[in-house]
Amino acid sequence: MMENSAENTVFRYRGSTFDSMIESLGAVFGTFDADLVGRTRDFYWALDLAGCENATLITGHHQTGFQFRAQWCSEATEHLSIVVPRRGGMGVTYGSRMAEAREEKLLLYRNFELDSISIQGQSNLIDELVLNWSLIQRTIGETFDIPFSGSLDLLPEVDLSTPVGRTIGNLTEAIIDGIRDNGPLCQSPIATAHITQALADVVIRMVPHRLSHLLDKKPHMIAPGHVRRGIEFMCANVNQPITMPMVADAAGVSTRALEAGFRAFKNTTPAAYLQMLRLRAAREDLLDPENRMLMKEICLKWGFFQFGRFAAVYRAHYGENPSETRRRVCGSNSRRSF
Repeated sequence: MMENSAENTVFRYRGSTFDSMIESLGAVFGTFDADLVGRTRDFYWALDLAGCENATLITGHHQTGFQFRAQWCSEATEHLSIVVPRRGGMGVTYGSRMAEAREEKLLLYRNFELDSISIQGQSNLIDELVLNWSLIQRTIGETFDIPFSGSLDLLPEVDLSTPVGRTIGNLTEAIIDGIRDNGPLCQSPIATAHITQALADVVIRMVPHRLSHLLDKKPHMIAPGHVRRGIEFMCANVNQPITMPMVADAAGVSTRALEAGFRAFKNTTPAAYLQMLRLRAAREDLLDPENRMLMKEICLKWGFFQFGRFAAVYRAHYGENPSETRRRVCGSNSRRSF
């Protein structure tokens, strides 16, 4: 593992109880329930938190090893964590699976999938780079051009002796060093956006997961003319009340042939593809700081007539609620009624 300034960290948060540690971690993850497994004598912890757009760095020191169970509340925020052990290690369990960060191995995990976390070794020292799950969701959408929700089933351990591991490790170290102690990335949102996007791209393209098989197919799977014509019609009329028979008619095929073409070449249905286009359009409106439309107006503009349903689909696709997107862009003082 590369040398890092974690050893010189000045910890701003410290304590001697498990509950106080969980409360401090809530500043990053939001409220979640946790239970210590077994008894730990002389429990001592210290944390330092640093963050910028899309990423947060948690540096943690623990006097002794311990294990705890975690249950994530609906108010908690979703993240992908990359764990870099400096001394000792860290392990996670989810279902019947176990994974560890230790010497020459990084650990990748999505916080919502965890059952338990174990901190290993005496005088443990861990850096944990936390990426907003919305960044991962966006990268998935742009890479595979399909709607996605649920577990990515990402391979959790990354071997730093491999070319892929070294690339992920080097990018992770660069972001950590750029964030720590109010570093240069905290002063340059554009640079932060580019380097965190680069890391997300490498993870999605190089670390095995449930969609990895599509990477081999995509460059060779050129969609036939009727699928392309259907997509062109959808894009040109994305804000209109179009139906699948209308799309099929514009593509010059039957609805059954249109469905088969989208499943074969886009790994989705025409209706789901249209929904993805509309979600993207609605997100562009939400990300536009000059857009003064009410949330309800944006929903209706892009064909979403039930706000609750729109919010659920939006969160599944982008990893955050539409109100969180708008609040991040417009600022916490913005007040809009539905």
